[in-house]
Amino acid sequence: MKCQPKLAGLLLFGALTFASAASSQTPALSQNSAAESYADLTDLALAARATVIVTVRNTIRLKGPDAVGVAPGYVRFYVEGDVDALIAGRTGLPATVSWLVDMPLDAANHPPKLKKQKLILLARPIPGKAGTLQLVSRKAQLAWTPEREQRLRAILSEANSPSAPPVVTGVGHAFHVAGSIPGEGETQIFLKTADNRPVSLNIERHPGEDPRWSVSLGEIVDDQAAAPKHETLLWYRLACGLPSTLPDDAVADQAADDAAQARDDYRLVLKGLGPCGRTTTRAEAPAD
Repeated sequence: MKCQPKLAGLLLFGALTFASAASSQTPALSQNSAAESYADLTDLALAARATVIVTVRNTIRLKGPDAVGVAPGYVRFYVEGDVDALIAGRTGLPATVSWLVDMPLDAANHPPKLKKQKLILLARPIPGKAGTLQLVSRKAQLAWTPEREQRLRAILSEANSPSAPPVVTGVGHAFHVAGSIPGEGETQIFLKTADNRPVSLNIERHPGEDPRWSVSLGEIVDDQAAAPKHETLLWYRLACGLPSTLPDDAVADQAADDAAQARDDYRLVLKGLGPCGRTTTRAEAPAD
């Protein structure tokens, strides 16, 4: 196959990227906009530099040297599409963009039909190649639906807000202070973040009442703070970023009883958050 210059350049740039991902053989995300979890969508949205709605104009199935690293049961396409809308990212994309994508064969071993389909791409522009995009993950080409677009817009709006919570990288120090009566006490757990902004978990216990926990985004504990709402960016940062147990060094300076209570309170927070819901492996998920 003789490649046009734009296609040849994209193949040269993308071959190593797709080959390095060849061990990931999970199926592409479903056409059903409820199929992917909030964490899956957020992983993709935060990794992308451009989130674009396109309508496919043309596809070329690639074979031989142009399909190095394609997983069994998949086929590789060079795709051109007309830009319908830019959900997020810098303006300046041309009216037509191109990209490579690996997609699974159907049950009858036929390649998927992409032409004229409306898609959402979560991608990075390739430097020096105007209009050429690199998907951030095998799963970063999604069928467009109004619901999926709305979910992505909400995620990106929150992520781009000046008040967006920081990336949680671990747990720092934790301590528990018992109250003056049995069953009363307070635990504070300070978290590590990528940009060193303060985040703390605060758990209060009072006799005859359910324990209450909250998250403070600041140096001073906010008495009005609450637990984060499910499927918000703060919930995602915590549910997907916190370790499964409180590290021993976080309570190394605490008395045994206080350390045990801090661990119990940390488990209470994890239970309140619930599972992250990420369905990709860490190898498949794009970098944050």
